[in-house]
Amino acid sequence: MRIIIVRHGEPDYQKDCLTETGRIQAGRAAERLKEEGIEEIWSSPLGRAYETAEATSKALGLPIHTLECMRELYWGSRDREEMYMDGHPWDTADTMARNGVELNDADWRRGSWFSNNRVIEAVDMVEKGIDEWLAGFGYIRDGLYYRHERAEKDHYTIALFCHGGSSSAAIGHILNLPFPYVCGMLHMEFTGITILRFDRNSGPCTLPCLELANDAKHIG
Repeated sequence: MRIIIVRHGEPDYQKDCLTETGRIQAGRAAERLKEEGIEEIWSSPLGRAYETAEATSKALGLPIHTLECMRELYWGSRDREEMYMDGHPWDTADTMARNGVELNDADWRRGSWFSNNRVIEAVDMVEKGIDEWLAGFGYIRDGLYYRHERAEKDHYTIALFCHGGSSSAAIGHILNLPFPYVCGMLHMEFTGITILRFDRNSGPCTLPCLELANDAKHIG
């Protein structure tokens, strides 16, 4: 199976929809995705992601399914104690790197930079939800990896439209990369495309492959 993860186009966050530029970006992404053999389209329920998915839905003649766990992350202090940049994960990760802090720490939830940040609960929600979703396609999380209970002759390809935060959390979990590391490594472009490829053979656990990361050439 292949999962094509697409961030939404340029948004009007207040209205939770796309700007005119965002709609152009969504259209260009739809043209780019026509050649990927997509068989299902999924989206965050939030308007800016769903509207981005609609362009590809119209281009391919496929319905959109919603995936609740892939709505955008929330963050901020758990107890109203002041936090750097109000706990914004990307600014936090960038500052950690500038200060020589290890971003690739599997125990990041307990570190001083994130331990009081509500984003932990949001990331946990994404991780739990994405594993439940993958299990529906026969990929069962077993420890760090996924075993496949159904063989595929050809890779079944799914497009998943979501957000910078939820996609970072999902990609990090699937590939066993800590969330702060992914935040620092992948600053998702609007309609940036990331592709993960799972083993199409049934059998024991394997590590999914990162086929493409944050490709936004279609928007220039």
